[in-house]
Amino acid sequence: MQTPSFNLTSLKIKPLAERQHDLQVDCIRDLERGASPLMVEVLRPVAECLMRAKESGTARILMMGAHVIRSGVQRYLIDLMERGYLDCLAFNGAGIIHDYEFARIGATTESVARYIQTGEFGFWKETAELNDIVNAAYKKDPHVGLGQAVGRAIRESDFPHKDISLFAHAERLGIPATVHVCIGQDIIHQHPNFDGAATGALSYTDFLRFAACVRRLEGGVVMNFGSAVMAPEVYLKALSMARNLAHQEGGEVRRFTTLVCDLHDLPSNFRREAPRSSAGYYYRPWKTMLVRTVADGGDSHYVKGTHADTVPALWQAIQNLEHKSGKTR
Repeated sequence: MQTPSFNLTSLKIKPLAERQHDLQVDCIRDLERGASPLMVEVLRPVAECLMRAKESGTARILMMGAHVIRSGVQRYLIDLMERGYLDCLAFNGAGIIHDYEFARIGATTESVARYIQTGEFGFWKETAELNDIVNAAYKKDPHVGLGQAVGRAIRESDFPHKDISLFAHAERLGIPATVHVCIGQDIIHQHPNFDGAATGALSYTDFLRFAACVRRLEGGVVMNFGSAVMAPEVYLKALSMARNLAHQEGGEVRRFTTLVCDLHDLPSNFRREAPRSSAGYYYRPWKTMLVRTVADGGDSHYVKGTHADTVPALWQAIQNLEHKSGKTR
């Protein structure tokens, strides 16, 4: 007997105009020198590593959860991309949703508590047009990246707020903006126009592009802002691939810097792995990015803070170092 499958044809989908948005485009901040001096100083060593990595051409990777986009720090990240301090961005699947909605309508985010009660959560027509973009890109070129396809669509659109799209700017600059999708995890997967084969193929291309960036990580920097599962797990596999090839070629990928910015309370000795009996052992950014993968020559940093605080502080730390060295933008 065949297991029944969910029938998508009768789902009710509404326009975004009927959704109550929790965030408006006015939450996106202009570049400003308002970061905490203490946090700027804490992030100074990472800023120094980013400057050295830029000069040497090694990887400058930023991995993030979608809440980074919701925190309104887009202009800081765009500025860092344009100035060469970031040469790879990596997102979970929700990253394209918030970026696309901000660019298209200047608003994003819905109340899960409100809309899940009526079965309306996630059923918004315009947001699901992301599936059409992905499906069309897959038909045209099955080896295009998911982030690249979305970034190009936004850049070539007439969306009123595409100037703050991370994906559009990454595509313009030729910087990989990779999207690592877990099927069933994002609202656009609920829609009848979702094609798992198309999304999977484009996301896999992004994984291979991300792994190629990790191959350049010796002497570089990889950062994780607010991703508890995607970032450490994707990074771990890509690093194993990079080290596999490096060992065959007589090279190595072990001397690099990692940064995790999140809200967890980690102990001062976070460079030691938590015991298996503690909940901290199962927090992947800690054991994977701060301990295990840098144990043979790398360095790690942890900063507790909101994305609205840590991203501007990192930007400000770089500004301060540039000013001190006499470099101009």
